[in-house]
Amino acid sequence: MSETTTQAQYSFDAEVLQDFMAQVFESFRMPEADALLAAEVLMYSDLRGIDSHGIARLKTYCHYLSEGSINPRPNMRVINDRTSVARIDGDNGMGLVIAPRSFEIAMDKAQAHGSGWVSIQNSNHYGAAGYYAEQGLEQDLIGISMTNTSKVVAPLYGAERMLGTNPIAIGFPANEEAAIVIDFATSTVSFGKVEIQLRKQESLPEGWAIRPDGKSALNPMDFMEGAALSPLGSDKTRGGHKGYGLAAMVDLLCGVLSGANWGPFVPTFAVGIPNVKEQVGKGIGHFMGAWDIGSFTDPDEFKSKVDDWIRVMRATHLLPDQEKVLIHGDPEREALAKRKKGGIPLLEAVVNDLKEVSEERGIKLPLPLD
Repeated sequence: MSETTTQAQYSFDAEVLQDFMAQVFESFRMPEADALLAAEVLMYSDLRGIDSHGIARLKTYCHYLSEGSINPRPNMRVINDRTSVARIDGDNGMGLVIAPRSFEIAMDKAQAHGSGWVSIQNSNHYGAAGYYAEQGLEQDLIGISMTNTSKVVAPLYGAERMLGTNPIAIGFPANEEAAIVIDFATSTVSFGKVEIQLRKQESLPEGWAIRPDGKSALNPMDFMEGAALSPLGSDKTRGGHKGYGLAAMVDLLCGVLSGANWGPFVPTFAVGIPNVKEQVGKGIGHFMGAWDIGSFTDPDEFKSKVDDWIRVMRATHLLPDQEKVLIHGDPEREALAKRKKGGIPLLEAVVNDLKEVSEERGIKLPLPLD
């Protein structure tokens, strides 16, 4: 497959796109407040350059809503409640709604008791993990979020899909500097990155995925035909056992602890890939928590020390041809500033998907800016 294939891009106003998504969700009888929240979570990704987790996923959500695989009007319930801990059943609702509502419970518990933890079962894909890590920053909370996902990753030394990309995100507030927001998949790349390569008709870089015969998968179609993503670090010499360990941790906390499905039994969230038949729990699982900084130390003092930490890292001697040391959250903030001004760039393949959604739901797709 060519590595130089290019595809047209079109820029759209962020607010208009977000409104379009909310209208689409409402067309499935989703309550207005839930539809607005779901659209907000998706637009968080698009504004920050996380193109794999934003509006490009709208067609997939519509597919599962249309076939009745996602409940648009769930009765979310707290099924276990202790002082600082809760377990929640999402009633098979949109993860984009269940997860934010659940994280509010974790934040309330943290503010009341110093820390708050929630495990969630019977949910669905919840967007970018970083969205949740950012929610407590203005309240002087450190937020952490993780979710298990459908099987696309091989365990170390394996050549079969058994785990999800299982992301983790955590956010640390600062005073004068921008907050640190760490958000990463526990696989070498997220599944969405493979989807982007497929849309662009471009090859996969070496080490991203492995075929059943043990060779590196370079064609995105190899992945669609059964190749597996590698754990973060790829092989053992590059730390693949660490990525595998993180993926296992997320799966156990999100799936086993909450009563959701785990490992190869997590429901599929991708059109065209058959869903798993055997279930060992309820839906997809999440695990979220928040710590109240004031319960440990003075919040202003903590945030000033985070400022110092960032500045010390910035002062690191640079590698040749590098402009600055990375602080987690930098790329997203740069994309946010650019996209608020110039709009959200969408590949032609994504625009075509949105046109299909527009026609099927009877909702007018906004025109591009250029």
